[in-house]
Amino acid sequence: MRILHTSDWHLGRSFHRAGMLDAQSLFVDHVVELAKAEAVDVVVVSGDIYDRALPSVDAVSLASDALRRLIDAKVRVVMTSGNHDSAPRLGFAAELIDAAGVHLRTDPGQVHVPVMVAGDDGDLAIYGLPYLEPDLVRGAWELTGRSHQVVLDEAMRRVRADLARRPHTRSLVMAHAFVVGGEPSDSERDISVGGVASVRLDTFRGADYAALGHLHGPRVLSETVRYSGSPLAYSFSEAQHRKGSWLLDIGEAGMRSVVFVDAPVPRRLAVVRGTLEALLRSSEHAAAESAWVQATITDPHRPTHAMERVQARFPHTLVLRFEPTAVGGHDTVPRPLDVVGKSDLDVISQFLTDMRGSGPTSDEAGLLRDACDAARITEDIAS
Repeated sequence: MRILHTSDWHLGRSFHRAGMLDAQSLFVDHVVELAKAEAVDVVVVSGDIYDRALPSVDAVSLASDALRRLIDAKVRVVMTSGNHDSAPRLGFAAELIDAAGVHLRTDPGQVHVPVMVAGDDGDLAIYGLPYLEPDLVRGAWELTGRSHQVVLDEAMRRVRADLARRPHTRSLVMAHAFVVGGEPSDSERDISVGGVASVRLDTFRGADYAALGHLHGPRVLSETVRYSGSPLAYSFSEAQHRKGSWLLDIGEAGMRSVVFVDAPVPRRLAVVRGTLEALLRSSEHAAAESAWVQATITDPHRPTHAMERVQARFPHTLVLRFEPTAVGGHDTVPRPLDVVGKSDLDVISQFLTDMRGSGPTSDEAGLLRDACDAARITEDIAS
């Protein structure tokens, strides 16, 4: 039986205000074509189908299109809700949609009810564990502890109890959690409770394969416990990630083989750093000219029109940071301004001098003077 393990589609997400829907649509095309070419039986998506609890119309339309095309290709789909999804909304009419071969698992009370898939080598039970927020399920499950470890232990206890009643049945568990051994990135929402977010690897003992979601980088925690990661990079901390999905074969004795299949990369990410002059002139950064760019400028003083100048070479720059280097052994971080007895215009002019090494130009000084006068007049009228 052939399974494609994906997660964290985050449909509708933007990347530093740049729309990602076209790139996400390319990934859907890739999944559909891969499922056809590799004769995939089931596609599993381990949470965070959408990026928001109330997804946009376009995001919902793309998800609907993906499901329709997979069903047309005779591929079954199992989806679970992640911490970004609204479980009730994603799970709407789940019992009716089951009949079409799309299985939405969003109800914590049904974690022990598997999706059964028949194959030439026997049956496979797929247990879809939605994201389990501890404070929302521990009351219903009468748990005394308050942590992700406690609620996932209980979920897996229920899974193993059901599996024990199904001799000679292989099992796949889907979960959306931070499992010890994974590496977080900047684009994942914190799910810690009481300062603790992680669960132990042995939580998933007994399953032939655990298809994890939540962390955005692919990760092999053990031969049978893996993160697929997100199909696209959603922060510059993921610039070195390899994006894709796990394609696995499960045979009569359990997992038989697993390979990572790369996803299409519409535009790669680049992180560049240096003085403005070096960034604009150095051939070292030539490959970044077509990439989404995060640039860090290290000039001792903030250059004027920095973003426009950086974008002249790197037109897809999305993030510009300033981390000034020290000059002559002196700290470049400005000390608190002495504002006693100084006018608003004097304070602003000194701030500009500290930040970029020169005061306001005559044109800037005129605009600042007008702004200070307008603010003072507004304040006088209000008082």
